[in-house]
Amino acid sequence: MRQTSRWRRGFAWGVGLVVALFLAGVVSFYASSSPDGLEWVAGQTGFEEAAGEHAALGYSPLADYQFAGLEDARLSGGLAGVIGTLLVLAIGMGLMWVLARRTSKQV
Repeated sequence: MRQTSRWRRGFAWGVGLVVALFLAGVVSFYASSSPDGLEWVAGQTGFEEAAGEHAALGYSPLADYQFAGLEDARLSGGLAGVIGTLLVLAIGMGLMWVLARRTSKQV
């Protein structure tokens, strides 16, 4: 098995990060605003009116995929996407680091 150079791995991570941030910050603005499958079925069956807003949405700075306090929808949605992507990446990397340390100590 061939070892991948550290530079090559770092380059691949960097390209992946740039692509993910571009998709979250720019391309997400052009996503469909139509309801997803569950929301569509709820609307068709009359269940949509019975569902209320989740309590956390009122206090979240990224509620409804918008950054609170920004009027420009494109900038607000893009910033919320970038922040969300970075948070998910940080949590995922933290979990990978913790699990890798745990596994290496057991071996």
